[in-house]
Amino acid sequence: MNEGEWLTERFEEHRPRLRAVAYRMLGSVSEADDAVQDAWLRLSRTDTGGVENLGAWLTTVVARVCLNVLRSRERRREEPLEVHMPDPIISPESGADPEHEAVLADSVGLALLVVLETLTPAERLAFVLHDMFAVPFEEIASMIERSPDAARQLASRARRRVRGQAPAPDPDLSRQRDVVNAFFAAARDGDFDALVAVLDPDIVLRSDGGAARARFTVMITGARAVAAQAITFGGLSPFARPALVNGAAGVVVATNGRPLSVMAFTVTDGKIVAIDVLSDPERLSRLDLTVLDN
Repeated sequence: MNEGEWLTERFEEHRPRLRAVAYRMLGSVSEADDAVQDAWLRLSRTDTGGVENLGAWLTTVVARVCLNVLRSRERRREEPLEVHMPDPIISPESGADPEHEAVLADSVGLALLVVLETLTPAERLAFVLHDMFAVPFEEIASMIERSPDAARQLASRARRRVRGQAPAPDPDLSRQRDVVNAFFAAARDGDFDALVAVLDPDIVLRSDGGAARARFTVMITGARAVAAQAITFGGLSPFARPALVNGAAGVVVATNGRPLSVMAFTVTDGKIVAIDVLSDPERLSRLDLTVLDN
């Protein structure tokens, strides 16, 4: 094995972790893959003789690439971000494939990613690297040009927001599915009270329609308000295909193989606490629904 082959093999060993870091940082599958590719190009041009921990070195490179992407997004954004749904990762109910499992380890639900979108770039980096990947604050500090104490404060601030706005889902997938099925049955029957019964009083429904369906970009809070909106979902039931959306119970609404929306549900203590909907035609067109045929 020559040096190039050895380096390629070592990089591939780290690729799953690097993709997982980048996806959590960016909420975009394509941008995450680009960040990982940037790391490979940087590695291929670098003399790694003095690199003691290749995994840590690569994680730092990917994190810095992602930080630049996040800062660039922030500069381009003229107005405060409305509802923006990160890229969903869709799997059949039988389970995610090994590649998706690596990206989704630690139950990175859409609700969590939506909250991460509201953090500053530095907060997001500090939280993702420390809380999800156990990177020491001393290493994080150098990436954001802050002190370790400042990095720790950034992560703490992000952690409070995540805990307050992104409850952890029930670990039992079958229980999640039962609640989601009850939701659609009530919507199909137009049973308002039954809908309210499966919704948490403080539920949040977020929908991202993109530029083409701007009127569908909304955020609705409260069980009765969400139930009133959900009554309109009743007609979708025949077209709703059960799926795992970021590892949790969800549905893909599709007709003739064309996705109309992806709905992710966060179920906690037997109640739906969040519904996150992607209905942007442009982004939906890029989804691979063949995974649901397996």
